[in-house]
Amino acid sequence: MINRRAFLSTTGQAFAGVAALGGSAVNWAQSRKEVFVGGKRMKVIDIHAHCLFQEVAPVIAGTSMEGADLGDFLTLKPQRIDEMDARGIDIAALSVNRFWWYAANPEQADQIVRINDEGLAEWCARYPDRFVGLTSPSIQHPELAAEQLDYAVNELGLRGASVLGHVNGEVPTSEKYDPFWAKAEELGVPVFMHPNNAENLIQPGQLGAVGDLPNVAGNPLETAVFLTRMILEGTLDRFPNLKICASHGGGYLPSYMGRFEHACNRNGANCANTKPLREYLQNQISIDSMVFSEEGLRHLVEEVGVSQIVYGSDMPFSWPDTIDIVVDAPFLSDAEKEAILSGNLMQMLKIT
Repeated sequence: MINRRAFLSTTGQAFAGVAALGGSAVNWAQSRKEVFVGGKRMKVIDIHAHCLFQEVAPVIAGTSMEGADLGDFLTLKPQRIDEMDARGIDIAALSVNRFWWYAANPEQADQIVRINDEGLAEWCARYPDRFVGLTSPSIQHPELAAEQLDYAVNELGLRGASVLGHVNGEVPTSEKYDPFWAKAEELGVPVFMHPNNAENLIQPGQLGAVGDLPNVAGNPLETAVFLTRMILEGTLDRFPNLKICASHGGGYLPSYMGRFEHACNRNGANCANTKPLREYLQNQISIDSMVFSEEGLRHLVEEVGVSQIVYGSDMPFSWPDTIDIVVDAPFLSDAEKEAILSGNLMQMLKIT
């Protein structure tokens, strides 16, 4: 019997062959923006790309998760490649980010994550030069999540994991979650953190209905709290080779670095970290480029360094793109621009 890795490899070769013969629905040359820095064609890799798989619907039918949003907007279609081409994105790291399956029992959670992961693997095999995948394991069951991550990486070829900033209201920093963090460290894969409107921090309705503030203000807050607690509660010290990548420019943490740095200098702080907070942001934590302005990017570079910044788009959602901000940044060398647009993620995601 052919194993799944061999099947996915064969599937990818077959689809690649169809595309080369013109049988694919995707015209690779159509309206494809190319990005150049110093006369050199840049590869652009995106850490922040959403998707979902509607095949999970039968698993959650009749459960408390039945109302999960499985709308067509995030379903993967060949037109996603056209959208990437228009923006100049060569490779996207796909992840399923809504995390409603954190409410699932172990059996349900295993089925849901397996469907998502195998769907990702098959899509990436179909378009092997355009996509890589990140599993979104059920970390409410840490031992199961470790097994799911191992299967996703070693059997399906996915490149890392994606997690929410909390697990049913609890930030996953206690030793209870160590089996999952230990597995990510053991496998040498990054964990991409994506928030969901700070539902664990803000009472419903308190941000109002104008301006999408649960997203605009809540998401950076959830990200900042997650990262800070991963540092101050000692989780990153327990796993010194663990790599976290945070969405939305790292939330409020880089912008309020000075304030956060003094968190452990006050009476009763009880911090467990062994190094200054800034060192974790310059070594174990990467952040995406979604800050939308030249000054915002300059500030990120000043606070965390070029080596910790990666390109993110938030596709298919409509946010301003940051590729041109990186390309046009007068404070970056050509090599630094290449690092942000692709080099850092090539290393992190093991893309060759």
